[in-house]
Amino acid sequence: MAESSDRKTRLYHPYQDLHVPIQNLYNLPTSPEYLFHEEAAVQRRSWGENLQYFTGFGYLTGAIFGASKGSLEGLKAAESGDTLKLRINRVLNSGGQTGRKFGNSLGVVGLIFAGLESGIIHLRGTDDLLNSVVAGLGTGALYKAASGPRSAAVAGAIGGLAAGVAVAGKQAIKRYSFDTIPTIESSGQGSQ
Repeated sequence: MAESSDRKTRLYHPYQDLHVPIQNLYNLPTSPEYLFHEEAAVQRRSWGENLQYFTGFGYLTGAIFGASKGSLEGLKAAESGDTLKLRINRVLNSGGQTGRKFGNSLGVVGLIFAGLESGIIHLRGTDDLLNSVVAGLGTGALYKAASGPRSAAVAGAIGGLAAGVAVAGKQAIKRYSFDTIPTIESSGQGSQ
């Protein structure tokens, strides 16, 4: 199989730190490789990657905050006659229970959001701010749908607003990142 010369590679020697007489060198690519050219043209995660990312991030975030909240509640619930072993048990049980509850809740929110956003992107054929806002709106409404229409509408508005703020914040960070701020040395005002 002939390799094209326009691919950038670097030499890799897997045994260099072992001091063995094997001298195999491999050409490894320095950029991502794709099976199909269409994949290389897309500059975003696939729907499956989004599903894993948002669900996992939601679960992990919820579990951390829930475990922290539960552990503090367990510390506050300690009684004066409790032994150290009983106090530790109370903190661990409370932290684990609240962490699971928060983690599962935020994981489901991430799952719904990723599914809705990917579906909206597929239907509209474009990836922009509106997709995330509508997905946030739908996520909040679906998550609180069992609580009644008023709760679903309020949760939908909060979800849409939160998604809009998150995407706008991400765009602002990309636009005004610290890499674009000129330093004193690069502006020519170094040593005068």
